[in-house]
Amino acid sequence: MKPNFGTTSRSLAHGIAAIVLSAASIAFAASADGEAIVRSAGGVSYASGGVGTESAERLSAFANDFNLKLVFAMMSGAYVTDVKVAITDATGKTLLDATSEGPWFLTRLPAGDYQIVATFAGTAVKRQVAVATARFATIDFRWGSE
Repeated sequence: MKPNFGTTSRSLAHGIAAIVLSAASIAFAASADGEAIVRSAGGVSYASGGVGTESAERLSAFANDFNLKLVFAMMSGAYVTDVKVAITDATGKTLLDATSEGPWFLTRLPAGDYQIVATFAGTAVKRQVAVATARFATIDFRWGSE
């Protein structure tokens, strides 16, 4: 007797294929040390890091996928990490609330006007930015003495 691979079996096979492809895409977005590099919060994609040459090179490779780069440092130029980032749109709606794992924070936002509040060691620095979809912008945040 010949097995019958009907619609149910084909649907199951398609479901398994979708799971395998999803797992592969998650692995692609993972860094060499197993930590995810691209994340999403509230529909906004972002990546952070830049501590060390390898991390900076990984972020640079992803830069074309984003339209805004935030750089966090002291006035002396020394980079800082663990910066809380809050981005709100022109209506005051918070689109992203995350913590940067390094001095670089990349995000993709729809074209528009935003307020970015970056908080390091309890001190908040605010910036207004107009984001264009096709143009890459870099915004520096600096804090006082170390």
